[in-house]
Amino acid sequence: MSEDALHKNAKGNDADQRYKDRMVRKKAVVDQSIARADQDRGVLLVLTGNGKGKSSSAFGMLARALGHGMQVGVVQFIKGSYSTGEEAFFRRFPEVRYHVMGEGFTWETQDKERDRAAAQAAWDVASELLSDESVSLVVLDELNIALKYNYVELDQVLEAVAKRPAMQHVVITGRGAPQALIDVADTVTEMQVVKHAFKAGVRAQKGVEL
Repeated sequence: MSEDALHKNAKGNDADQRYKDRMVRKKAVVDQSIARADQDRGVLLVLTGNGKGKSSSAFGMLARALGHGMQVGVVQFIKGSYSTGEEAFFRRFPEVRYHVMGEGFTWETQDKERDRAAAQAAWDVASELLSDESVSLVVLDELNIALKYNYVELDQVLEAVAKRPAMQHVVITGRGAPQALIDVADTVTEMQVVKHAFKAGVRAQKGVEL
């Protein structure tokens, strides 16, 4: 083997060893974090922000819960004027209690009192799910919008979430999550817009938005 080849081989071995050393250190840090996470309890997740993906993420967790054989519940606030792929899909499962309680977006209904009544009816259903120990995961889709417009009282939500069964997980979606809800949540994710096809004139597509 030539001197140049030997030199390249030595450099390659050094790089491989440095990579291995980094991964050993990283594994030690990850293992310590896993060891510290020794609690098992229901968690409250808030998915907010102006970007796409809040409801999609919630329904991904719903599918995951079904994979574990869990009983789950969905209450959709605001949405309801059009059918969606997730509704059509999840209604196939007897483990899912699926409630579409909204009458459409507020700029479509243009009736504040009707929106408030629909949101309160949705909250009544949500309250039942939040007190049911047999329901392992509750998705409250677009609840943040109902809170923003004061269609549902924030204190009601905070109290129900605090008193829910110990192992029940709750996912709340929608833009503009109130700070008090963020404060009590275990996990909060804010979706940010970078680009969206709608801005370029592409209407909502089945399998993507619908």
